[in-house]
Amino acid sequence: MYGDAILAPMDGYSDQPFRGLARQLGSAISYTEFVNAMDVLNRPDLILPRLAFEESERPVAFQLYDDDPARLLQAAETLMAYQPDILDINMGCSAKSVAARGAGAGLLRTPEKVAMIIRQLSDEFDLPVTAKIRLGWDDDSLNYLEIAKTVSDNGGALIAVHGRTKVQAYGGRANWRAIAEIKAAVSIPVIGNGDIHTIADKQRMLAQTRCDAVMIGRGAIGNPWIFAGKDRHQVSHDQVREMMLVHLGRMQDFYGLEEGLKLFRKHVTRYVSLSPLKKAQRTQLLTCTTAESFTRFLDQLYFNHRMTPKEEVYVS
Repeated sequence: MYGDAILAPMDGYSDQPFRGLARQLGSAISYTEFVNAMDVLNRPDLILPRLAFEESERPVAFQLYDDDPARLLQAAETLMAYQPDILDINMGCSAKSVAARGAGAGLLRTPEKVAMIIRQLSDEFDLPVTAKIRLGWDDDSLNYLEIAKTVSDNGGALIAVHGRTKVQAYGGRANWRAIAEIKAAVSIPVIGNGDIHTIADKQRMLAQTRCDAVMIGRGAIGNPWIFAGKDRHQVSHDQVREMMLVHLGRMQDFYGLEEGLKLFRKHVTRYVSLSPLKKAQRTQLLTCTTAESFTRFLDQLYFNHRMTPKEEVYVS
């Protein structure tokens, strides 16, 4: 392992600009957003932006999903040209469009396919083959120990475990006890995932599960400093402002000026607490059309904040 905290692969969020920031702050591995094996083979231009990475991000894990072992193998062979360090198979996506066809969390219902996929890829390639799983399809099919042992027994190098079922999606509480059971049952490294929002959460998961590292998803949006060991309330307003502008600049460099600013808006709502803002201020912040107007309005908000003492903003 390269560290004990990792940015989780999140569709629409863990793109290269955000991954790069998280890696600079201490995220141990850069997991790409997942890519469809069929798109790798048939629409490569569509997935290339998702696989783009900076050399400073290494080790980089490419995450693939599909329900067909042969197609996954063919797609993985294609991706070797881009020199990933790790090949990860997504067995945790709960989206209906993915899981209903037997991919993502749908693979948890077919352990024989899991065995075939991990064995074929492990035999074919020299790099580590890993998997990200959930606990099962629902509470009546909690087969996480079977799946974890299947991954381990067939050459898998590491397992990341989201402590929820497919049916739970992101609701309820993550089951850390199940992660501990997996860690005790396999000899390969285990990464715990689910309900990590603070440094204290991270330390509790490490202590309770004995996992080798934690994977942080939603808790890192708006607080990439968590990878540097800081909770959000420990970050000053000036640091938030600086990070927002750096992140915006990276988004515009990667996507272009207009699209970069548009895509950055989803991060804005998490970098700053919008509750103290008036409706008109919130609307203006989220509808700025240029980086210059965004920066001017952001500076105005921070100036006003300094002139009116308030409690430190916290984004969970």
